[in-house]
Amino acid sequence: MKVLVPIKRVIDYNVKVRVKPDNSNVDLTNVKMAINPFCEIAVEEAVRLKEAGVATEVVAVSIGDKSCQEQLRTALALGADRAIQIDTDQNLDSLNVAKLLQKVVEEEQPQIVLLGKQSIDSDNNQTGQMLGALTGMPQGTFASEVKVDGDKVSVTREVDGGLQTVALNLPAIVTTDLRLNEPRYASLPNIMKAKRKPLDVKSAADFGIDLSSRTNLIKVTPPAERQAGIVVETVGELVEKLKNEAKVI
Repeated sequence: MKVLVPIKRVIDYNVKVRVKPDNSNVDLTNVKMAINPFCEIAVEEAVRLKEAGVATEVVAVSIGDKSCQEQLRTALALGADRAIQIDTDQNLDSLNVAKLLQKVVEEEQPQIVLLGKQSIDSDNNQTGQMLGALTGMPQGTFASEVKVDGDKVSVTREVDGGLQTVALNLPAIVTTDLRLNEPRYASLPNIMKAKRKPLDVKSAADFGIDLSSRTNLIKVTPPAERQAGIVVETVGELVEKLKNEAKVI
């Protein structure tokens, strides 16, 4: 069984994001980039399926310019067997990403597409669902547990107020949530081995898809800075400030 894992290159979650002075976008100058954390969970789950003897091949795919090969090599070091870069320098919205992934799915014919439920930069939570609509494959989103049994996959989803378990016929799409697993660290030997694993590059233009965006980025602004707190001397002073300044009591 083949597992396809789309991954996205995003700003490392440990980095404090800066906004450009003209508010046109996020400043990526000299910023450390990494695999989107939800995508890294998807890679880990795919590798675990292979280690359990369920999957036979794990294929990582990323869309972007040559720089995203760094994240693909990381996925290979974590256990993916081979990687595909869909080369483009365009900023793609979720629908265009889903359309390109649809073409990859048609070529690769995976039994499971495992991808993060959302990316930490755009927070759209759309690509998995759009890919499901385009391919006609059933989808289990926000997975906190994945079990494959024959030609079905059981996905436990985190929903408001509890858990929901759905059974999907394969091939299927599964998007991963935070509590599905804890990704491993890539060991030095595996990082060295990853350099020799196959990484194919395909041009996005060759897929014949209209990649013009249907959304425009108008403005990016940083969150409002929090004001410093104050120290009160007595409970009475605290009550007075809550009542007359904060007006919460």
